[in-house]
Amino acid sequence: MVKKEHLQYLENIVGTENIHSDNAHLIAYSYDATRTNFKPNAVVFPRDEDDISRILSYCNKHKIIIVPRGAGSGFTGGALPASGGIVLSLERHMNKIIEIDMQNMVAVVQPGVINMDLQKAVEAVGLFYPPDPASQEYSTIGGNVSENAGGMRAAKYGITKDYVMALRAILPNGEIIRAGKKTIKDVAGYNTAGILIGSEGTLAVITEITLKLIPKPKHKQTYMGIFPDVTAAMNAVFKSLASGANPVAMEFLDALVIKALKDKLNVDLPSDAGAILVGDVDGNLEDEVEFQLNTLKEQFMKNKATAFVIAQDDAHAQQIWYARRNASPSITIFGNKKLNEDISVPRSMLPKALENIYTIGKKYDLLIPCFGHSGDGNIHVNVMVKDGNDPKQLERGYKAIKEIFQMVVDMGGTLSGEHGIGTAKAPYMGIAFNDAEMMLFKSIKNAFDPNNILNPFKMGL
Repeated sequence: MVKKEHLQYLENIVGTENIHSDNAHLIAYSYDATRTNFKPNAVVFPRDEDDISRILSYCNKHKIIIVPRGAGSGFTGGALPASGGIVLSLERHMNKIIEIDMQNMVAVVQPGVINMDLQKAVEAVGLFYPPDPASQEYSTIGGNVSENAGGMRAAKYGITKDYVMALRAILPNGEIIRAGKKTIKDVAGYNTAGILIGSEGTLAVITEITLKLIPKPKHKQTYMGIFPDVTAAMNAVFKSLASGANPVAMEFLDALVIKALKDKLNVDLPSDAGAILVGDVDGNLEDEVEFQLNTLKEQFMKNKATAFVIAQDDAHAQQIWYARRNASPSITIFGNKKLNEDISVPRSMLPKALENIYTIGKKYDLLIPCFGHSGDGNIHVNVMVKDGNDPKQLERGYKAIKEIFQMVVDMGGTLSGEHGIGTAKAPYMGIAFNDAEMMLFKSIKNAFDPNNILNPFKMGL
């Protein structure tokens, strides 16, 4: 419990209007997209870096848990106050775009800036910030950095870590540090920024982020490939990329997802489609876009595609993308409990990985619809439990997840491509990392946070 005198001290720092311990606020900040609930003792909205420094210094001295939070859109419980304490919400005040530097092609932002707001701001001046997580309309840049978020454009442009040039952050003892520089090259000292990216708020509170921008491509085109089965589609993925194709996105839907989209949302998709690949290509020259489309079409057809569709206009492109963007909500027809994982494997292993996933589903009598970012090997695996209130069905679901994780690691893959570990995947860290590796992680955590006040016990630490 956080004592009243502690809350009073924090109120003196941020003001009465920026600290809340009423039940409505505690409930509102007790959950994320996992729908798991842990009530904090209070919610604090710092106004600036100085507030955060003073809050952390005081809480470190009194060993009060602090859980940094952006929009609370995470899928693994990374921002949940699982051990109580104080939620430090950066959404209210720390949400400004500080600078868009046209000459150096960088943006400097506070952590509470919404991803989509940044994209719109830089595109208005002819620049481009590629990372586009599915939650881009409400997730924050600080949360994206903390989880190293990806998105549909990762196939060509990479993920959040590829655009973070520098950070300002506050250590648990209240000291302010700078990590990285605005320069393109910087090999002075350890890569502290790299350690903070993906650390899920366990090491420091990020207060400022410098991001690399690129010129906005002048041309873009949407495509869709129809395949008889998922194996043919996955073979087309890595063979297309190995042949010189460089699509912005290459997303896939399997047969179960296609069925769900047709049955629940009446999406017009071919009834005989066993898998679909959807994506965009872009470039500064129309010839470049045409080359990409021709390369994709050639490889798709060589790998049993029954059709290759090119969007005729923006409305047609939106229609094609509608299916992909509604994959997740559609599959609830298969069960009321979805165990959603985001495993990642080398692209050449995609056909075998999906084959194994479906075999595991049959073993446990569970449907496992899959979709996701095939262009970078990131599969959204959805173990559907028909009745989530049945403990036996849930047990089968979690057994299937554990087997999938082991299979993925054996293939050289990873437990998470973009959602992070948080609390949801923490029990499985031993599958992916040996004792020496886990001890190294714990040593890093201890070096930053010896009193273990920042988001403790996340990522299995």
